Amino acid sequence: MILTMDIGNTNTVLGLYQGDELKTHWRISTDRNKTPDEYGMLFKNLFESADINNDAVNSIIISSVVPPILRILKKTAYRYFNVNPLVVGPGVKTGMNIKTDNPKEVGADRIVNAVAAGHLYEGPLIIVDFGTATTFCAVSKKGEYLGGSIAPGIGISAEALFSQSAKLPRIELIEPGKAIGKNTIDGMKSGIVYGFVGQVEYLVKKFKKELSEDAVVIATGGLVSLIAAETDSIDHVEPFLTLKGLKYIADINGMGS
Repeated sequence: MILTMDIGNTNTVLGLYQGDELKTHWRISTDRNKTPDEYGMLFKNLFESADINNDAVNSIIISSVVPPILRILKKTAYRYFNVNPLVVGPGVKTGMNIKTDNPKEVGADRIVNAVAAGHLYEGPLIIVDFGTATTFCAVSKKGEYLGGSIAPGIGISAEALFSQSAKLPRIELIEPGKAIGKNTIDGMKSGIVYGFVGQVEYLVKKFKKELSEDAVVIATGGLVSLIAAETDSIDHVEPFLTLKGLKYIADINGMGS
C-alpha cells in the first residue's frame, strides 16, 4: 500500500491507497509540537481503527508546506514504517512543466493539485483550493502550470475577525441562508461565506479572461462544499484532489503499491 500525506498549515490529510483505490483517509490537526513518536502512535491508532497493520505500507509520498512538520514526519516514516518517503519538490517527476518566474517557490500542494486536475480533466484548468489560504491556480491547455493567486483562507479570516474585534464572537462556518443578517452572528456568516463566494466568482472571471473562457474550474479543500453550494462558477468538486495527485506522482516515480 502507498500512504499519501498532504501536510498543510492547519490540517494534515492522509490517504491509504491499494492499487488505484483509496482504501481509507484521515484528516488530523497539523501539530508542530508533536514528536515523531507521538505521530507514530497516532498513526498506529488510526491504522488499527481501520484494521490495517503498519507493515502493509511499503511506500510513502509527502507534500508539505510546513518544513518543521516535514522533518518530524520523515522521522516517523523511518521509525514506524521502515520507509524512506518521497517528498514532492525539486528533482521529483511530476509530469508538469512549471512556467512561473521561480518554480521552486511554488507550494508543493499547488503543484500536486495541478497534476491531479490535469490527470482528471482536459485543460485549460482553474484549480481553487480552500485551505489555510485560498489559492487559485491556472493550468494551460498544454498542461503547463502558469501561476495563480493567493488569498487569506476562510478559517483564518473568520478567526481574525473574532480575535481582533472585542465584541464579535467566534462563529461556526455554515450556510447563512440570507445575505441580510438580523443579528451579529448571522451578519458575520453572511459576510464571510458570501464574501468568499464573491471572491471566487470574481477571480474565476478574471482568470478565464486571461486564460480561456472555456477553462474548467475544479475546487478542493476542507471547506469546499460550503462555497461550492453557493456558486455556479465551480464545475467540479474534488475533495481528495491532493491525495489523487500524490498517488499519480508516486506512480510516475516508480513507487509500488
